[in-house]
Amino acid sequence: MNLPMAPTLTTPTLAPEDIPRLQDEVRALARERDAVILAHNYQLPEVQDVADYVGDSLGLSRQGAKTEASVIAFCGVHFMAETASILSPDKLVLIPDLGAGCSLADSITPAQLSDWQARHPGAVTVMYVNTTAEIKALTDYCVTSSNAVAVVEHIYREHGQETEILFGPDMFLGAYVEKTTGRPMHVWDGECHVHAGIRPRDIERVRAQHPGADFLIHPECGCSTSVMEYVAAGDVDSEGVHMLSTGGMLDYAAHATPGTTAIMATETGMLHPLRMAAPDVDFIAANESASCRYMKMITLPKLRDCLRDLSGEVKVPAAIAERARVPIERMVAIG
Repeated sequence: MNLPMAPTLTTPTLAPEDIPRLQDEVRALARERDAVILAHNYQLPEVQDVADYVGDSLGLSRQGAKTEASVIAFCGVHFMAETASILSPDKLVLIPDLGAGCSLADSITPAQLSDWQARHPGAVTVMYVNTTAEIKALTDYCVTSSNAVAVVEHIYREHGQETEILFGPDMFLGAYVEKTTGRPMHVWDGECHVHAGIRPRDIERVRAQHPGADFLIHPECGCSTSVMEYVAAGDVDSEGVHMLSTGGMLDYAAHATPGTTAIMATETGMLHPLRMAAPDVDFIAANESASCRYMKMITLPKLRDCLRDLSGEVKVPAAIAERARVPIERMVAIG
């Protein structure tokens, strides 16, 4: 399967002395525009540091829905700004670069999903929240990496143990859910190109370099199912292995013992909030090349410009937003 890839580009590096000035400009413009700034955990550190809220995509959208601000500046990728628009239809949602896409969200189209559903009439469609609004509008339940297992188990309880489930688009998260529940699903062959690039050999290498370290592994990673097999075989101590969403990793940091070494298998931008949350813990990237170029397309100058010009609006049409809100609300109700 040929998946779309982020464009090859180089984000201009800001001079350290320019960062505080730009951050002051951004904060002043946000006040002037009655805007809240939301930044995903994978954003550049200087963007995270100027945000009102930093977190995962769904959590940020829910923060945006709760705020009284009239403008949401979403520092993330396009589907995240769409989700904010779905949950906050009366707010102006902006993204600093409209070209900031997502290889995982692009790995399934509405036509492909409709065809898949036609081949499995009666199946329940479960889609990762990392999808476009059009995909969500065709979906029965959304999931995040932290609640995918709980949502699927809920479906089996409510719809019957023999229920067919179409799960997508991330094949590694799907495999993780299958292995955890012990039940097969129909899983779409999609992936996040960054997480897919974190492979079992990366875990083997950092294990050798840091014996005894904890593992914080995002279920989207290409190494996730292999690590579960290592645990089952006794090759890796289960006490030190944690399959976690980005929010779960932050919870880990909040309770970690100072002096602990933790190997983090997700996009490298996550190192910044983890190190801020637990400066006495040594967080190490499983693969230092696991950087999303889409996420890094958002910069302080672009954020300043979008607030100044109110540019980069993301608006989901009302009919699509109404249908897309249903699977999100079902997921939130489950928890």
